[in-house]
Amino acid sequence: MKTWFVTGASSGLGLHMTRTLLERGDKVVAAVRRSEPLDALAVRFGDRLRVVRFDVTDTAALRAAVVDAFAAMPRIDVVVSNAAYGLFGAAEEVTDAQIDRQIATNLVASIHLVRAVLPHLRAQGGGRILQVSSEGGQVAYPSFGLYHATKWGIEGFLEAVAQEVAPFGIEILIAEPGPTATNFAAGLDVATPLDAYGQTPAGDVRRALLGGNFPVKGDAQRTVDAMIAMADENRPRRRRALGSTAFENIEAALRGRLDDLRAQREIAYGADSLESAARNA
Repeated sequence: MKTWFVTGASSGLGLHMTRTLLERGDKVVAAVRRSEPLDALAVRFGDRLRVVRFDVTDTAALRAAVVDAFAAMPRIDVVVSNAAYGLFGAAEEVTDAQIDRQIATNLVASIHLVRAVLPHLRAQGGGRILQVSSEGGQVAYPSFGLYHATKWGIEGFLEAVAQEVAPFGIEILIAEPGPTATNFAAGLDVATPLDAYGQTPAGDVRRALLGGNFPVKGDAQRTVDAMIAMADENRPRRRRALGSTAFENIEAALRGRLDDLRAQREIAYGADSLESAARNA
């Protein structure tokens, strides 16, 4: 039996994960803003489900909930940073307030969650942090620029943290699902469109998404099962693309960037100092 701390546990992948973990016999500390979606699970699973209510953008409340959770449980094996939502709109269309909320929820709150749990994971001799990112942490769609900024940002942060905490037995895992059949689209914060972007790639994505024509191949339960399996493995790879769309898009993006990089080798080396170039000659 493992114990998990899951944010964003009241809907989408977080709710699927919470239910699946409880059904297999694990314990879950479920962090939510609204507890009602978990009421039936609380009745069914009793003290194996501990529900804590706070807004992840309230850093003081987040830290207090983490302290309480680790105090209440002998050990927390996996911390799942899942709370997030999508902001949709071209860079010129989104408002300052929308930008601030997107970054506060997806990026800053995720950073603070990691910072809050690290002392406890060190004290217990290790554990794992599973960040639910997205294919959007390595690729980009028009009109999702701010969402991508948060996902690319948290992945970069965790690449550094993984190196910092490895000596303590703490492992960082990053799941990158592609478009998946959840309530993600229903929860989108959609910016007011500008006519100027109507006949552009940004407008094309808007019409496809809001018209129900954006291809969604991922299955929520199978995605959650893959994430849980990742966290269970003895020696998992740090990143895991989930879904054919994610795999194909990430592979194409990485190949393209690698081709661009290799084509500029001489230019890159030409920026070294003359002394360094002479030493490496």
